[in-house]
Amino acid sequence: MSTLVLPSSPFVLIDTNLPASAARRFYRVTWDTPPPKLVWINPGSYTMGSPIFEQDRALDEGPQTAITFTQGFWMGQFQVSQAEYLAITGVNPSSFAGDLNRPVETVSWLDATNYCARLTAAEKLAGRLPAGYAYRLPTEAEWEYGARAGTTTRFSYGDDPDYSGLANYCWYGSNSGDTTHPVGQKLPNPWGLYDMHGNVWEWCLDWYSPSYLGGFLIDPLSGLLGSERVVRGGSWKGLNRFCRSASRSSGDPAVPGPNVGFRVVLAPTS
Repeated sequence: MSTLVLPSSPFVLIDTNLPASAARRFYRVTWDTPPPKLVWINPGSYTMGSPIFEQDRALDEGPQTAITFTQGFWMGQFQVSQAEYLAITGVNPSSFAGDLNRPVETVSWLDATNYCARLTAAEKLAGRLPAGYAYRLPTEAEWEYGARAGTTTRFSYGDDPDYSGLANYCWYGSNSGDTTHPVGQKLPNPWGLYDMHGNVWEWCLDWYSPSYLGGFLIDPLSGLLGSERVVRGGSWKGLNRFCRSASRSSGDPAVPGPNVGFRVVLAPTS
């Protein structure tokens, strides 16, 4: 069984995968209310990592790897806010208090995955969770797929060699005033995701590896075991080059930091 999200209504669907020998095929159409503050990410393919000639490239961004997703998933439109984290966990560990619309930070990878589990339980109890779905952190491959939003440039809005356009999309060391900012204040990427560049680093599901596998991967899951987990996206205290779509770093999964938060993915549990 596969799921297709129709891009418009009405919509004509021609099934190009129908075998010539098939006498008939049955389809079920349902109307699902989109989950709030989530963006549907269609299945597709992209190249993960940066080419060797990319400006400000780091060695851990390769070798480039062809990724294909056979199923779509929902991704958080925004970084998880302090208000959202407080509502689920009952605490707000953030260093930058005073505005609950800022992203939650000073959370470890363990805190972030615990939030996802508790959010799943709460939404399931309220009857708002699609059957067979759960909230979790994005894999590193999912994160970069969402960040690039169909682009191959250094940023989702272009290469920007002198970083002259970065402040339109990103809170980072040069424009943040040494603090986080409420989510969603900068321009979104082409898929409607905000703050994929900057504000706070974002935990990913994967263990960090100093290089990719290369070649072709289909529906990759979290990587091999390691000692640190992947963080992506750059932050309010970071350099401009760390906000590139391919840039990556890592952290101890048990250690929180005032420049690290996360966003969620809603995806099939399989």
